[in-house]
Amino acid sequence: MTGRVDGKIVLVTGAARGVGRAQAIRFAEEGADVIALDICRPVETTVTPAATREDLDETARLVERTGRRVVTAVVDVRDVPALTSIVEAAVNGLGGLDIVCATAGITSKGAAMELTDEMWATMLEVNLTGVWATCKATIPHLITRGGGSVILTSSIAGLRDLVGVAHYTAAKHGVVGLMRSLAAEVAPHGIRVNSLHPTNVDTPMIQNPAVRAAFRPDLDDPDREEFAEAARHMNMLPIPWVDPRDVAHAALFLGSDEARYITASTLTVDAGATQL
Repeated sequence: MTGRVDGKIVLVTGAARGVGRAQAIRFAEEGADVIALDICRPVETTVTPAATREDLDETARLVERTGRRVVTAVVDVRDVPALTSIVEAAVNGLGGLDIVCATAGITSKGAAMELTDEMWATMLEVNLTGVWATCKATIPHLITRGGGSVILTSSIAGLRDLVGVAHYTAAKHGVVGLMRSLAAEVAPHGIRVNSLHPTNVDTPMIQNPAVRAAFRPDLDDPDREEFAEAARHMNMLPIPWVDPRDVAHAALFLGSDEARYITASTLTVDAGATQL
């Protein structure tokens, strides 16, 4: 099947790499033009290596290779005025907006009683408030368009507990609450809102020394395969993590007319992790 979102325009935050890049490319492969946004710099308190402007440019190159148009911009989703202005300019440039993937996110680790005030605040500001800000900046354009689809990237941590990341779990649960309320509010405008819940995804968010060490405290410097041995225990299926493209496939489904009557739903791409 091809052309599942032919002629549509999709906006993706966190588009420089990982799941965001995979979403931008997958939508473009199926006929959508893309607005690709990313902060392209380190975020305080995080353990994830920062994306760069070069990463975002590579996403643009990969989208253009499909034959679709792409607009890129560097913006922090916590900066509501800047985000709103950039979205406005990009939408005007491409001629509209139909689908939104609020994917930008961060991770850091620490037991609830050990988190600093800054770690807690930064996590909630990026992973929850930033999602709300993305919705606030984009949904008016969907209303103008006469409908659309909003896909909020949560996590298995939005549906279950994860030990050692209470702030991340709280933020991702918050995304589900936001999704459900938004779905009810914008349904009269023909807009659908759903959330995605991946297990570990093979991106720099997990493939870094801090996360590997958290999974393998028995080793001084665990490598990728040693990390994988521990990560497999999180999932029902015998895999350590999914690929970014697996999450992008799910986002494409939710953004397409195949899901035209699906809203206020939590879609897992979790290899059974939420059932364990």
